[in-house]
Amino acid sequence: MTTSQGTVTMGDVARLAGVSKMTVSNVINNRAGVSEPVRRRVMEVVRESGYRLNVSARTLRSGRTGVLGLAVPHVNSSYFGLLAEHVIDEAARRGFHVAIEQTGAAAEGEFEAIAQSHKLQFDGLILSASGLDPRDQRLVTGGIPMAMLGERDFAANFDHVAMPNEEGTKAATEHLVDRGCRRIAIVTGALRDDVDVVTRRHRGYLAALKERGMTADPALRETLDAMNAEGARRAAHRMADSGLDFDGVVAVTDEVARGLLRGFADRGVRVPENVRLIGFDDVSESRLMVPSLSTVSPDHRWMAAKAVELVAARIEDPARPAAEHTAPFTIAVRESTG
Repeated sequence: MTTSQGTVTMGDVARLAGVSKMTVSNVINNRAGVSEPVRRRVMEVVRESGYRLNVSARTLRSGRTGVLGLAVPHVNSSYFGLLAEHVIDEAARRGFHVAIEQTGAAAEGEFEAIAQSHKLQFDGLILSASGLDPRDQRLVTGGIPMAMLGERDFAANFDHVAMPNEEGTKAATEHLVDRGCRRIAIVTGALRDDVDVVTRRHRGYLAALKERGMTADPALRETLDAMNAEGARRAAHRMADSGLDFDGVVAVTDEVARGLLRGFADRGVRVPENVRLIGFDDVSESRLMVPSLSTVSPDHRWMAAKAVELVAARIEDPARPAAEHTAPFTIAVRESTG
């Protein structure tokens, strides 16, 4: 798509999209009042025509930069890579660019991400919080629109998009029961008094056993020394070498499930013939594991869209009440549960 002039103007975009210049301005500046089909058409023309907004001028006029921050614990994680991809897509659809920050899953890293968002004048921040304590008095954003992702309960003060941790793990455990498993282990991190992904998913596991009339055996909870694939591989070795009686395993994440698959293979334990295995997250690698991994599949695109939507709404109305949303999910049934 080209224009007769060397530089593409807002008027060119309006003409090519069949709308007014005001509509183009409303879309680019993420203002309300534009229908979704029109917004998509304008943004498609913007991308194809090569139109570039004068960011400095817009910032001076509106006080906005058109940039959202996304702060995640680790950028090399399959899950957070998938999340970032969806956030970038959804933000672009609303006329935003995304800058990504790594926090190291530590409270100080997350506070630094908030501070950098102020310093760099981001319009808003999506923060996947792992280390922050909601009760921390330092947790004051100074007005920057934020949406929280993760397991901690920030809903009283911040918009929050949560994983279906308890519901998803309950459904995963019930799936193993329905497949005939009667001695179901859970491989997870250390349980703490604080609320986090480990405690929430463990609650779902226990709830499923109770509902199905099964007793939770503490011996069937394997605690990882490291919440990664290598830690899970070592855990699989321990489980196999100990002679522990189990016929099903709930892994706290797909990365943990990947390590378990390797560790069980090292010891000649076959999945699903000897033990059935299910994970949580449905990262893209899950389909490619051998065997392919059954897993809890949250709607990642929905989560990204909701987080961007909440930040955009907060930009428009800083005084709106905070909202809490939990992602829908399905169970992706694959080879690892037979």
